[in-house]
Amino acid sequence: MPVVHPRWVRITHWVNAIAMLVMIGSGWEIYNASPLFDFRFSRSITLGGWLAGALQWHFAAMWVLAVNGLVYLALGIIGGRFRRKLLPIRPADVIADTKAALTFRLRHDDISVYNSVQRLLYLGVIAAGIVIVLSIVGVLVARVRRKRRLQKSAD
Repeated sequence: MPVVHPRWVRITHWVNAIAMLVMIGSGWEIYNASPLFDFRFSRSITLGGWLAGALQWHFAAMWVLAVNGLVYLALGIIGGRFRRKLLPIRPADVIADTKAALTFRLRHDDISVYNSVQRLLYLGVIAAGIVIVLSIVGVLVARVRRKRRLQKSAD
């Protein structure tokens, strides 16, 4: 069977999968620490043991996701994979492929070629990842600035 994805794509995807599992498990522990909700996740499926431990796991996995995402983006852009696999996206093709999928007529002759809906969704996920990382950076920058202002006012 031919290799559909290069090794670096497979590695970055598996790193993301593991990091997401860590974020989910630690996120459930963070959720359990909230007094607002009656529902609790079983301790056997949470990660961190307590709120501070869960936050440490959560932030560590966040950085793994961010760095891994940058590696994925850099290799995808530099190597030209994104241009070859994800572009162009034409609205007429997206509509046609959507109709074909909904009527069970979407062809899968060559699994190494993405259809227009797949291309659009892959680009959407990449864009969402960029927005998430930028929002996290924005929150961290705002917290650092606030802390500096509070320190200056205390002096």
